[in-house]
Amino acid sequence: MTDSTSDVDQSRPSIARVYDYLLGGKDNFAADRVIGDHFMVDLPGSVAIAYSNRAALVRAVRDIALSTGIRQFIDMGSGLPTADNVHQVAQRHAPGSRVVYVDNDPIVLAHGRALLEENEYTCVIKADVREPERVRHHPDTVDLIDFEQPVGVILSAILHHVNDDEDPASIVRYWYDQVPSGSHFFISHFRSGDNPETVEAEGMLQDTFGRGRWRTDDEIRALFGELEILDPGISTCLTWRPDPAPGLTRIGASGPEPTLWEQLIVAGLARKP
Repeated sequence: MTDSTSDVDQSRPSIARVYDYLLGGKDNFAADRVIGDHFMVDLPGSVAIAYSNRAALVRAVRDIALSTGIRQFIDMGSGLPTADNVHQVAQRHAPGSRVVYVDNDPIVLAHGRALLEENEYTCVIKADVREPERVRHHPDTVDLIDFEQPVGVILSAILHHVNDDEDPASIVRYWYDQVPSGSHFFISHFRSGDNPETVEAEGMLQDTFGRGRWRTDDEIRALFGELEILDPGISTCLTWRPDPAPGLTRIGASGPEPTLWEQLIVAGLARKP
């Protein structure tokens, strides 16, 4: 089945396409670039949020694949394909890993299906993260994911696009109830800083998309619910399980201090007991 993108309103920016533009992608329109340029020009350094989040996601999927035995993943709000997608990282370290991508942007669906048409262990479905039942019971999800076995649930930079009145914690609770013990959850999220940059960035997203919520440390911690948060806890994406610098061992390795912008995106990996 092929979804047409001919009815996409190119005058309206898309969160997925703005991220694509910020990460150097080509699958975006002028309206997306206007928003992206605001971040790059008027909020210099803010693009580091997107890059540090992506790098943390890659490390998380690698660590799950190498250390847990998990061989199936659901990536919520996956966005447009870029380098080192979840399936590429997982299958590099654990061949045969199965991945379901979920996004509600028709362009994501079209590009994702084109990229994955020869990968029998991976699919992309058009669904909204706020409708988890639809994701859970989608035929492609049922075909690829065995919910009797542990699952890697990826919620990378998506829950901050779910407003408070849409109850983002309920999304995590739903998947907590669906997956067995031993499943892992990776969550990254905009972290509120008591500064003008947070206010301006949040205002830009809310004015443009009607969503985009910077949350406090306590609010982000609450999203994990009953999950057991693994070392090193919730930290900035830049400092979350960093790869060692050349010549340093991983234990005790130190990297650069996060910039103001890099302090505004955090990540955590958790396990269902």
